[in-house]
Amino acid sequence: MLHVKTTAEGGCATLDIPTNDIAQRALAGERFSRDELLSIAAQAQQRGGWNLLYQGHLVRQANFGRGVRLCAIVPGKLGNCTEDCRWCAQSACSAPGVTEPKRTSLDEICSAADEAAELGATNIGIVNSGKKPAQRDIDDVLAAANRVDQDENTQIELCASLGEMSDNQLAQLSASPIKRYHHNLETSRRFFPQMVTTHTYDEKLRTLRLARQAGLSICSGGLFGLGETWEDRIDLALTLRDEVSPDVVPLNFLVPIPGTTLKNAKPLAPLEILRIIAMYRIIMPDIDLKVAGGRETNLGDMQSWIFFAGATSIMVGKYLTTAGQSAGRDMKMIKNMGLHVVEQFEPQKP
Repeated sequence: MLHVKTTAEGGCATLDIPTNDIAQRALAGERFSRDELLSIAAQAQQRGGWNLLYQGHLVRQANFGRGVRLCAIVPGKLGNCTEDCRWCAQSACSAPGVTEPKRTSLDEICSAADEAAELGATNIGIVNSGKKPAQRDIDDVLAAANRVDQDENTQIELCASLGEMSDNQLAQLSASPIKRYHHNLETSRRFFPQMVTTHTYDEKLRTLRLARQAGLSICSGGLFGLGETWEDRIDLALTLRDEVSPDVVPLNFLVPIPGTTLKNAKPLAPLEILRIIAMYRIIMPDIDLKVAGGRETNLGDMQSWIFFAGATSIMVGKYLTTAGQSAGRDMKMIKNMGLHVVEQFEPQKP
């Protein structure tokens, strides 16, 4: 099981944090310190974490009510990636043939946007493999975005995830129908070099900063189950909160894929995943918190608990290299939780 570093390992004392005060403090706008968050995580692991999930629920309910937002993604370009991300089926360090290279046609992207809109998704992201896009890649994405935007029958916002970008490239996106840029930090600054060596944490932060300066909304989060500690999880959350200030934070959970470097990674237990969601809700109480890749495989029958723990959004439909849960099951899950799909979260009464 992943652990929290205490005094002997990490140099910080374990604090006794009254669990029932957590939601109240978060809703009051109080920012927990790193030491406090490590102690909350440690106490939750020791005691099962059920009360922590309830605290996440209280914060979610107070700030977002019963609304759930949906989003979708479509690959613009798959495979042939030069980067060595250890978890990725498209990576250069994966076995040959794990992901067949492909460019998605304009018609296919538009069809995916139509399907996502019919499911109730408010956003669809065009996702490309690779460290950074060539001009052809950007031109293809802009062409797809313009065509979707001009279709009066498809009401959906466009997002893009194209890797490292320059200020001029991001300006091209900002001048188009694309409203949001997605670029995950993945994990903590400390742990990142153990997972990726072909690009740096600072390069990721620079792209996010430039995207914000270009006027784009920001979607940035992480991937869990890589072998990170609770310190890494909390440090990632604090970097997102304090340095990035994203509008949406996606939480992904590793699905080990044969042929990848992490093919033998041990999946996270469902309760561990729910504790991660609750901790992120406490750390970022008013951010749209999205559970994306890996929820079906890792959570199984406990998927609906993500909302109780604090999640406000989910990804629907197909992912990049794996299939998601059916739309019908997702809609039933949301309804059974007494929740409903919304386009925008409504302000909650104090």
